[in-house]
Amino acid sequence: MIRNVLSYQPILGSNVYVDPFALVSGQVNLGKDVSIWPMAVLRGDVNKIEVGPGTNIQDLSCCHTTHDSQFHPGGAPLIIGANVTIGHKVTLHGCTIGDGCLIGIDCTVLDNAVIEPSVLLGAGSLVPPNKTLESGFLYLGRPAKKIRPLTDQEREFLKYNARHYINLKNRYLSSPE
Repeated sequence: MIRNVLSYQPILGSNVYVDPFALVSGQVNLGKDVSIWPMAVLRGDVNKIEVGPGTNIQDLSCCHTTHDSQFHPGGAPLIIGANVTIGHKVTLHGCTIGDGCLIGIDCTVLDNAVIEPSVLLGAGSLVPPNKTLESGFLYLGRPAKKIRPLTDQEREFLKYNARHYINLKNRYLSSPE
């Protein structure tokens, strides 16, 4: 479902796939070739959500923001870069995810956290508020800790996975309902 909320209308780039059982509402801008899978929720009611081209947000993921207040001046938008894979059941809240990352199944990334480009965040990890994860590393744990530099094979996997989801959403878009 794609719906306006509080006078905000989602903006969808070309060749975007939003599953009929997902929700995209409010100040949400989806770039070209983005895919939003079943039961994912992107709720841009109190701040903006931007999703870069080629990114996929998988089943049961929750994407939200923080509003502007005396406790959080300016609030915290959710900014997701290009060719990012957001695994199943991920919670992203008012954070920034750089290009080419993979956020593993059941991860949580909180307000004002920054994940630099080409990071692999292992399944079940928690990135607390205001933490920055340096580009090119594997992080794991609750809270997430730097484990080691990514291997060449892992760097290729990050790219492969984003391409795989672009191809998969194209199959969904071209198949009759």
